Amino acid sequence: MKLRLPAGLVSLALVAAVPARAADANASWHAQSLGQAIGYMLLFAAIGILAAIAGYKLFDKCTPGDLHKEIIENKNVAASIVAAAVILGVCIIIAAAMLG
Repeated sequence: MKLRLPAGLVSLALVAAVPARAADANASWHAQSLGQAIGYMLLFAAIGILAAIAGYKLFDKCTPGDLHKEIIENKNVAASIVAAAVILGVCIIIAAAMLG
């Protein structure tokens, strides 16, 4: 039996790994080095992907039926288009939130 961590716990661990600099008046997310820029990019990518997956799962829970099953087992193209639109919509919102 495999033990799976909830996605929220993983994202919380990623966010907690970043040093808290909110108290500093001059704090910014501008990288001071290439390594720091890559680290921020990986952090934001991981948070964005987890948020997109959570948005899709939330949409699937709020709609009747099982969207994932409909796409995989029944090969429903219309359900795939709806799922793609939901994921793109969530990603646009996440990108806007990250850009500020």
